[in-house]
Amino acid sequence: MSKGIYITGTGPGSGKSLIVLGMMELLAQHGRKLGFFRPVAVEGGGVDRLAALVTSRYAITAPGESMFGASYASARDLIAGDKMDELQSRIIEKYEALERQCDFVVCVGTDYRAVHTALEFEYNVEVARNLGTPLMPIVAGRGRTPGEIVDSVRILAEFLEARKCDLVSVFVNRVAPGHVKEAATRLEENAPAGIPVFVLPDHPMLDKPTVGEIMRALGAGMVHGDANRLDREVTGYRVAAMELPNFLDHLVEGCMVITPGDRSDILIGTLAADAATSYPGIAGVVLTGGFKPAPQVQRLFEGLRRSPVPILHVDADTFETVTEVNAVPAGLSPENQRKIAGALGVFESNVDVSRLEGRIAVMRSSRVTPLMFQHDLLSGARAKRRHIVLPEGTEKRILRAAEILQLRDAVDITLLGSPKEVGEKITSLGLSLPGVKIIDPMTSELREDFGRTYFELRQHKGISLQMALDAMSDVSYFGTMMVCRGIADGMVSGAVHSTQHTIRPALEIIRTRPGCPIVSSVFFMCLSDRVLVYGDCAVNPDPDAEQLAHIAISSASTARNFGIEPRVAMLSYSTGESGKGADVEKVKEATRLARRLCPDLKLEGPVQYDAAVDPDVARVKLPESEVAGRATVFIFPDLNAGNNAYKAVQRTANAVAIGPVLQGLNKPVNDLSRGCTVTDIVNTVAITAIQAQMEGDAT
Repeated sequence: MSKGIYITGTGPGSGKSLIVLGMMELLAQHGRKLGFFRPVAVEGGGVDRLAALVTSRYAITAPGESMFGASYASARDLIAGDKMDELQSRIIEKYEALERQCDFVVCVGTDYRAVHTALEFEYNVEVARNLGTPLMPIVAGRGRTPGEIVDSVRILAEFLEARKCDLVSVFVNRVAPGHVKEAATRLEENAPAGIPVFVLPDHPMLDKPTVGEIMRALGAGMVHGDANRLDREVTGYRVAAMELPNFLDHLVEGCMVITPGDRSDILIGTLAADAATSYPGIAGVVLTGGFKPAPQVQRLFEGLRRSPVPILHVDADTFETVTEVNAVPAGLSPENQRKIAGALGVFESNVDVSRLEGRIAVMRSSRVTPLMFQHDLLSGARAKRRHIVLPEGTEKRILRAAEILQLRDAVDITLLGSPKEVGEKITSLGLSLPGVKIIDPMTSELREDFGRTYFELRQHKGISLQMALDAMSDVSYFGTMMVCRGIADGMVSGAVHSTQHTIRPALEIIRTRPGCPIVSSVFFMCLSDRVLVYGDCAVNPDPDAEQLAHIAISSASTARNFGIEPRVAMLSYSTGESGKGADVEKVKEATRLARRLCPDLKLEGPVQYDAAVDPDVARVKLPESEVAGRATVFIFPDLNAGNNAYKAVQRTANAVAIGPVLQGLNKPVNDLSRGCTVTDIVNTVAITAIQAQMEGDAT
């Protein structure tokens, strides 16, 4: 069986970066050590934009020189000297050396810098055959009708069959969205026997350079603005050479304004227009000629209520700058998570990955990497789409995460907050969230109904109807009631609000599951080669023995639900019978109760952390245990120990900590840390969606 695939366009403009990213994401979830190889390097040293993206995202540590066969210069010299065999031998030798170090290698063809496209594609086919790797060709669909696409694929299949080339699949990329369905249907009827053909639509986000890409291409400095806005796409550029009133009529959404740096009137006017709702929002400003705004002007635009627009400056004149901006290509870069999410969303929504996996015959490894786990979360969420409410609708991290989740087609989302304020925040961040619902609890028609429901639930606690109605103006209470009433399937909050603010409404309204007297939490700790479960590190300060037993059972169930075989370690400062004291006795009693309540659960306690995780220590301290040395679920005796432990591992072992994930509630509500990242939010929303799926399956 081949240990690699060869991805190449059949010509220029195929958009192979998207296909490469999608395939790397698919292969990475299987825990194999991946390699990346290009037969001919785009730049000296074997580093190019695609290689930088892949090596960064997928933690490929192979030296740069091992990832390419030859440089373009040496390849040209060898071909000119009629030494094609020597060139092929070099490429094969380098590939085989890399293959020996990896479980699977993704090879990526040349970038069509040669004059004759057909000859270059034939060269890529020959390289693939010599490497023994099956081919994944990409047909450029832009500007082609469905009939022309079918003809292109048919000709391609005949060409490759004549050359006895093994095909994994064919991709048709950058097809006009209106032609995708017809092209896919016609290709299904006319595809080469047994060869899957996947049709992917053109995506406007992927075909536009970002402000940051333009900034790097120009070597520009940044005078002012929000660095997070550098990943906004630039739809075009406008040169400001006329008077301000006339120029304002030429602004369009997402454009880059290019103007001499001494045109303070244009700069101030453009920023004012961007801040106004009556004009389109711009992507950025480039000041040319080596001029920077005068200090008085800079104080003025820094004082604008909304001025996150990146303002760049260059030494070149306006004409030269326009020429350079016009030549900046769109691409995928490691720092642009929006484009990566958009590309993966296009791939995952249009490719039958299970069929593709069958074609490349990748076997799952026993290793579980953070990327695998996070990929599985999004895949799981996408499998049975659920509706998640995010109460903190004006928080920028929440909005960025919502866009990524939408691009990955993972969940349906409702944001809470004033539609005007949320909409302005979305625009100011340069995001796109079409179709996302925005509800203002203060004005919603649901508020009175929710208030009466809350009154019925809590009147025995002295809550009046007016107090209940007032409570529904709070986004946490309103969002929780949406979940309670089935309008949303789950809720995620806590990026701004405290844990108590998130959990209290859930305890009052949703309440705990039957047979589970306590709400607790776990963190998924994603280490380099496995995922562990830590509980409870966020909710219960000092659980008693019975509560600790229920935390262990809930944590084991959570682990199992997310594909982790639960082997539970009840942690203490002593192992077995080696220690005495009230703290140890609590863990012993919790272990006894958990075994009685769940006799089939693999569980050990009390046990020290080293004996729970290290097989060598376990052989000495608990040689007969089926859990010691192999534990996957770690139950800490109190919040002090658990919270410090997860943060220590997170910071010192460079682990990804996903959570806290709440367990024990009737419906899923999850809390975020106020220091959470956008990735943390994406992961937590995906977990919440999967919990909601399981709740639905259980009813």
